Amino acid sequence: MMKHRFFILLLIALFSLSARAELTIEIMGGAANQIPIAVVPFDASPAAAAQQSSISNIINADLKRSGLFRTLETRGVANQPHQVADVKYSDWLGIQAQALTIGTVEPLPGNRMKVAFRLLDVLKQNQLLAMEFTITQSQQRMTAHKIADMIYEKLTGEKGVFATRISYVNKANGRYSLEVADADGFNPQTVVSSKEPLISPSWSPDGTKIAYVSFEKKKPVIYVQSLVSGQRYVLANFKGNNSAPAWSPDGSKLAIVLTYSANSQVYIINADGSGLKQLTYSSGIDTEPDWSPDGAFVYFTSNRGGGPQIYRIPSSGGDAKRVTFEGAYNVSPHVSPDGKLLTYIKQDSSGFRVAIQDIETGQVQTRSETTQDESPSFAPNGRMILYATNVGGKGTLAAVSSDGRVKQRLTDAGGDVREPSWGPAN
Repeated sequence: MMKHRFFILLLIALFSLSARAELTIEIMGGAANQIPIAVVPFDASPAAAAQQSSISNIINADLKRSGLFRTLETRGVANQPHQVADVKYSDWLGIQAQALTIGTVEPLPGNRMKVAFRLLDVLKQNQLLAMEFTITQSQQRMTAHKIADMIYEKLTGEKGVFATRISYVNKANGRYSLEVADADGFNPQTVVSSKEPLISPSWSPDGTKIAYVSFEKKKPVIYVQSLVSGQRYVLANFKGNNSAPAWSPDGSKLAIVLTYSANSQVYIINADGSGLKQLTYSSGIDTEPDWSPDGAFVYFTSNRGGGPQIYRIPSSGGDAKRVTFEGAYNVSPHVSPDGKLLTYIKQDSSGFRVAIQDIETGQVQTRSETTQDESPSFAPNGRMILYATNVGGKGTLAAVSSDGRVKQRLTDAGGDVREPSWGPAN
């Protein structure tokens, strides 16, 4: 399955996904030492009852699927508080909660609402967070994700990613579409649709643009699409194939792959399409570039030494050094946001699986339990890795934590999903 990722002429996979279908989360594992937390349904007037249920349910679902929280059933507690003064901490100690979230939803004129929440430490019986948001009806899902992020960061000490977005490619009725959805798979939006294949979406660092490859000109051409204005432009349409765009950390450049002069090699190009410079020079196939977070290096896949392995080269040019040595087939590198880890697809005796490597020590560990994996990318906080896999003959998206203890599957009953990419933090 993975060889189509390495050889440019075989990059196109077959898809069959019902358009606009939402993904659902299936949690297959959990982490040790989960934090017990209770999320009380937010209080609301009858006019806002649906909104209060939706917001608190989304917060609860976000925390649960992270694997770091054990969300508790609250319906058995007689007193359901919505203000700090109404909280009876003994009730929540009784169900072993260590943290408690309460809140209110108040309708406002002009189709707006005010959402307020409080995060309480049940053991110390004090308030940890308090925040209010004035939003429109359409912003309630994203607001719930942001509240979940705030709770996550306060209780774990690291940034949450519930309010981030993911992209992926699907095909329906003979058309390919590039989709952007919330990190939980809900609220999918079509960015671009074509009867020709779309592959290799790559997010700009500010989350406002996506570079991708389209075959609408009967050859691979790289486009950049604005998610704000909907406008797009051609980034690279040079002689031969143009593929595998990857944004630099500052958004000023992209690493791309061209067959401009011979076989596939990595080039650097300015974000406006100017200033093309060749970065790698080999007699093999160099492809799938990804930048280090500091912009100093570009990692890429190459068969220059025989089988495909991952190499690293200074982004200013120089000698490439091999990074992967365990196994005969390692492809699709992606560097963690802190620059310490590298995830990629490793072939072993069971198939193609998500691996993670400590860049300093070279230690490698397999993280997925599936065997036909592709396209891994880190979440903005480095906690999770999103990838595509094949289950029951159908493509689907999955995620695994960098420590391997939390596994998720984002499922859609409509068909196959491919080419995932996790967007940046907002």
